[in-house]
Amino acid sequence: MAEKKRSRTQGERSAETLARIRKATIDVMYEKGLSRTSTVEIAAVAGLSRGAMTHHFSSKEEILTDAIASMLEEVNQKLFAFAEDYAERGGTTDEIVDYIWQFMSDRLFYVTMEYLPETRHNADFKDRLIPVVRRFHAGLDAIWSALARKRGVPEDHARIVMNATMCIVRGMIAQTILRDDQEYYAQMLAFWKDEVRRLFPAAEKASPNPSGVEAIS
Repeated sequence: MAEKKRSRTQGERSAETLARIRKATIDVMYEKGLSRTSTVEIAAVAGLSRGAMTHHFSSKEEILTDAIASMLEEVNQKLFAFAEDYAERGGTTDEIVDYIWQFMSDRLFYVTMEYLPETRHNADFKDRLIPVVRRFHAGLDAIWSALARKRGVPEDHARIVMNATMCIVRGMIAQTILRDDQEYYAQMLAFWKDEVRRLFPAAEKASPNPSGVEAIS
């Protein structure tokens, strides 16, 4: 006799609905921009009725905040996992720069550029995002602190290099919107990797992919 399929609990159904809303929100924001992101569009992409969404959220702003926080928390978990793994096995500075470029250019910073202007003018929206953004930076800090301990350099030094790397990567990604030139970005990333190696001297094997740049869709 076939085993009877277990019915999902209300909590499981609710969690699935929330996950669909969050994913749809980020998808719409990435594809159409924040100003064109509507609850109607989010519901359609999520395959839900607007009533199902309003059961969980009372406003578009609540949906946006929750989706952005969820996206950043997912990145945070990966950052801390990478930091823990790096602390155990060690690695090259190239690997860290490549990792930062990869996760920042994989929609994350494009979505960030959509909602950042709103935080300038919306205090409540900004206040809701600050805690999760702080955790995001704590995850980055964990990676560079692991590198500092491995190389025997002050963690403050590593933190400055981290912030400089993030600023460079953000600027490069922002420029890709109007300039599609992979060789240009590869050269800049290769230059910055050379600088970071000098800032953290150690015998390192050459990276198999010196540029680390992959095509950005």
